[in-house]
Amino acid sequence: MPLYEHVFLARQDLSQAQVDALAENATKIVEENQGKVVKTETWGLRSLAYKIQKNRKAHFVMLDLDASGDAIAELERQTRMNEDVIRYMTVRVDEHEKGPSVMMRKQERSDRGERSGFGDRPDRGPRPDRGDREARAPRAQEEI
Repeated sequence: MPLYEHVFLARQDLSQAQVDALAENATKIVEENQGKVVKTETWGLRSLAYKIQKNRKAHFVMLDLDASGDAIAELERQTRMNEDVIRYMTVRVDEHEKGPSVMMRKQERSDRGERSGFGDRPDRGPRPDRGDREARAPRAQEEI
């Protein structure tokens, strides 16, 4: 069967238990249509880039699915009718990621050092697009 990733955003005023119930409902819909949910990831409450239906934040949930097109169509139909889901997207993939997704690994990256100042670059030198400053002729002075 084809492989899919289904991500949905739930309203910010829902509790974590309600968000988990939404994910369980989606799992039940897929399994009723002879599909299976390989992995479920809850990314938590995150800020949105812009307001969606008066929400500034949303609970993000991703499901890795192994299901037919009919199961996906039914899942999307049910998701569309649910008022607690403000956005969703289903994408067909060639294979599922092994281990945690990129969003989950992003939180683990704490080994990144502090950003250095702009002038601390070791490759500092004349910029190739401007040329050497001494090679340019001085500006002419205007007389008043």
